[in-house]
Amino acid sequence: MKIKKELNYTILSKNEQVASHSITLKLHKSNEQQMHLIHRALKQQLKNKRIRNAHSKKRSEVKGGGKKPWKQKGTGRARAGSNRSPLWRGGGVIFGPRQKIYASKINRKEKRLAINTILVNKFPNTIVINNILPNISKPNTKKAILGMTSNGINIKKEQKILIMVYKKNKVLHLSFRNIKNVELLEVQSMNIISLLKADIIILDYNALLQIDKILI
Repeated sequence: MKIKKELNYTILSKNEQVASHSITLKLHKSNEQQMHLIHRALKQQLKNKRIRNAHSKKRSEVKGGGKKPWKQKGTGRARAGSNRSPLWRGGGVIFGPRQKIYASKINRKEKRLAINTILVNKFPNTIVINNILPNISKPNTKKAILGMTSNGINIKKEQKILIMVYKKNKVLHLSFRNIKNVELLEVQSMNIISLLKADIIILDYNALLQIDKILI
């Protein structure tokens, strides 16, 4: 069974309240089920990121073969049918590691409920800014830090900060990429791992409007 939770965000501009905006998110009624959905969504994302790159060639994939190395009888040597045999140097590998992509599935509605639950839990640590770095035309990390400080965010603390914007651009990407505890993300790429890792979530106002559309 689902319930609805309304979140009323205060929109800041240079540490001053400009306006407020409310969004309504659907959640599972049971707290136990909420945690279960988050766990499932996290496992699915971690599993989909996993790739086993080690890859050895079987006898059908190595170069060579075709002609029988020598006749079956009369040479005094052991029988041989192909130089691609695993017994030969340069031949195929028996039971070697093979490249594998691990994948699992979760229903889209379940994933949305998991994301909604995290957004509700992280609401006290979420800040909405009217416009992130409005007066910066060229990439500048120092100005990016000052811009966050003017909104009451100490970006130098050892806290994981997730900045979500409606659309990433070169200025934003280059300004924040050298700050080790900051992750810049488009709202369309919102995911379980990034949300769980974040101690503070900073939302662009346009990103908040987009959340209202995609998380129904």
